[in-house]
Amino acid sequence: MSRAALLVLADGRFPAGGHAHSGGAEAAVKAGRITCAASLEGFCRGRLHTAGLVAGALAAAAALGVEPRELDAAADARTPSPALRVAARRLGRQLMRAARASWPSAELDALARQFPKGAHQPVVLGVAARAAGLEPEDAAYCAVYESVSGPATATVRLLSLDPFDATGVLARLAPELDRVANTAVEAARRVLGEGVDALPAASGPLLEVGAQWHAAWPVRLFAS
Repeated sequence: MSRAALLVLADGRFPAGGHAHSGGAEAAVKAGRITCAASLEGFCRGRLHTAGLVAGALAAAAALGVEPRELDAAADARTPSPALRVAARRLGRQLMRAARASWPSAELDALARQFPKGAHQPVVLGVAARAAGLEPEDAAYCAVYESVSGPATATVRLLSLDPFDATGVLARLAPELDRVANTAVEAARRVLGEGVDALPAASGPLLEVGAQWHAAWPVRLFAS
């Protein structure tokens, strides 16, 4: 196993399509819920403990080898917004292309055949981590970090926020990232004995509502 593979998978320049998505930040900026670094931090904290926790557990479970169809159905059940389900599958499809080029594997090929329109991104992330020789903990960290780094990067563009301030937000959230990633892995390990109902189902209603609102805009900077 090469732990350097984790750096490749988590790198914002990895061509997995995340740069085109704001993780709900664009809708939150327009609604006035993100106006500065302090409100960005609050938004990211909320996203980390809801969408980030769920994504981390799904990714860790996929890395453990849990059946992808079961995990994808669980992801659907935990994503009420049709717009977010579409975005998650679009991101999963793009990540699949990048992962298969980087770490060719029979498991990734099988997943691509199972989901020609894309599986949920955290599920693909977990299988990609497995193909790269990484651990469930690595997959969880990738997922929870993406849950906050995407909105932070997007807000720099949306508000012309100082990139140093946005990076400071991520640094201050680091201890919470550790805790959420650990919780996600613990839940994923329970799935092996208890089934997918052991996965967390934390929700952020404003993220869901904002995604639907955002999807109806005629002009927007980000896809979601």
